[in-house]
Amino acid sequence: MRSVVFDAPPAQATAHAWMPSSPCGPGCIESIDQVGTGRVIGRLLGVAGLLISFPMMNLVTPQGKREGLQRGYARTLLSCLGMELRIVDRRIDPNERGAVDEGSTAPAVYGPSGTGVMVVVGHIGWTDIVALAAVQPLGFVARADMVDWPVLGKLATLMRVIPIEREKLRALPGVVAQVGARLTAGERIAVFPEGTTWCGRAYGSMRPALFQAAVDTATPVQPVRLRYLDRHGVQCTVPGFVGEDTFASSARRVLRSRGMVAEVVLETVEQPGTDRRDLARRCEAAIRGAELSRHGVLDATVWIEAGNTRVQDPSVASDAPEVRRPPRRLRPMLRGRSRRVETVSG
Repeated sequence: MRSVVFDAPPAQATAHAWMPSSPCGPGCIESIDQVGTGRVIGRLLGVAGLLISFPMMNLVTPQGKREGLQRGYARTLLSCLGMELRIVDRRIDPNERGAVDEGSTAPAVYGPSGTGVMVVVGHIGWTDIVALAAVQPLGFVARADMVDWPVLGKLATLMRVIPIEREKLRALPGVVAQVGARLTAGERIAVFPEGTTWCGRAYGSMRPALFQAAVDTATPVQPVRLRYLDRHGVQCTVPGFVGEDTFASSARRVLRSRGMVAEVVLETVEQPGTDRRDLARRCEAAIRGAELSRHGVLDATVWIEAGNTRVQDPSVASDAPEVRRPPRRLRPMLRGRSRRVETVSG
């Protein structure tokens, strides 16, 4: 996940009742056109070259030019992964669906340099980080053990990720405080409020917890709609990091793909307001393209079509164990920990 929140596939056993969980699995992943072994090896060499050269190039580049360097590296890395980048800026014209010209002298950005902004996006897989950074460099909120991952671990360190351990509720207020401090310092931080990865066709609810950092610091929020398309323009699930996926298996699948496009749609900026739950609902509506109902919640169906599978959204199903409420006797204790910071489930 900088400051984006990057999480792994759901664990088989959750650590607590509010632990985010996704029902997406191998059945959601559909194959697309693939390249040969020679092309895969070439892509791997390209990725290795970028990772080796970036730290030194970043060090010797003047501070004022580093953002352009970092954006260029992210776009080249995305290309080495076999993906093209398409940016659609709907802040200019809400009805405009054309891609931003990549050759423009004024590329689309999340916000002016030195101005804090929280970037909110649905979570599909580890490639989300590369796609988002290819628009404009930013920080992420990421799973704590990500620094131990091959390839992405080094990048996570360089990007000064904010680590989060979802299984530890008591650590959440500290994460929110760190995000708030970075936003106040004028940084761009990306978060994945769903709290876990989904296949891209199915999705979960956005938990309000991390939105508190934007409310506390009066920081505007940039909703981003991210999806991956195949060479025919059809949404694909290849980058989905779900089920029993490991980084190695997911990387092989991505590197073998042919003609994928990472489409990043910048929706209208949302002002933080004073209620994190309302802010979360507004951002979810912007990203999903749905309208808020008169009850103030997203209209949604219990079942979501996800490729070859039909999965149940635990954020909607009333009997889903992932979103069950804590015992009544524990609620006063949980509220007492922090009146301003939401639990993972919000």
